[in-house]
Amino acid sequence: MSVFHGIILGVLQGIAEFLPISSSGHLIVAQNLFGLEEIPLLFDVFLHVATLLAVVLFFRKKIGELFCSFVNIFVPAKNASPEQLARKSDDAKYIAAVLLATVVTGAIGVFSSKMIPNISVKFICLGFVVTALLLVLSSVAEKKLSAKTAQAQDSAPSWKQGLVIGFAQGIGTLPGISRSGSTISGALFCGVKRNVAGEFSFIVSIPSILGAFILELKDLGEVSASIGAAPVVAGCIAAFVSGYAALSWLMKLIKKGRLEWFAVYLIPAGILGMIFLH
Repeated sequence: MSVFHGIILGVLQGIAEFLPISSSGHLIVAQNLFGLEEIPLLFDVFLHVATLLAVVLFFRKKIGELFCSFVNIFVPAKNASPEQLARKSDDAKYIAAVLLATVVTGAIGVFSSKMIPNISVKFICLGFVVTALLLVLSSVAEKKLSAKTAQAQDSAPSWKQGLVIGFAQGIGTLPGISRSGSTISGALFCGVKRNVAGEFSFIVSIPSILGAFILELKDLGEVSASIGAAPVVAGCIAAFVSGYAALSWLMKLIKKGRLEWFAVYLIPAGILGMIFLH
């Protein structure tokens, strides 16, 4: 792999990781087109970690708030105002939802990881169509539920919603099915408001991506031998920069309720891929 290939794959990862179009699916399709089919899975995980850094930077305020709340969750609040107590309770609820979603995702991910090496590129392209349908259906469901959730704009997802979102994220571990698209869709389906759904979708990805990175570290030597350091570094930088820009744009689209627009791209891309790729 050349540095040019690394940059192209990094930009593709950065854009597709946040936009609901499946980063893993697009990476596999791009590798197929470039004839780069022997790339270790750890290279993809490195690119995911680069986009993870973009998530941490973008949501640094919320992550810092949750970290402080987690540290103080068992500490009695002295002389706290009702507002502070409510915020602490909301953060505890948010953390519980993240943990539950992570457990569910991990359980599904263990199963799906065994399938990934054997998934054909045509099946991945079918996943693009599935993602498009999820985005359209969740948009319709969100509009019907908007009146009921109008007063819950800033509330954290419940533990039940965390389970649903974790299941949706687990389905999103399959190449071709967008992780962000499935988790945001799952959140909207179970009544989470748009801005919270977008934020939670990316924050809940942090432990999942870190877990995948740790599991794949055993292949670090293989990456160095088959790819080299320069393409990996170039790809990670490209993924971080393009990812931060894509995330900023996506959060604006989520607030406007425009995710179904991506179906216009995903459906023809999936159909063409199933016809022409092999």
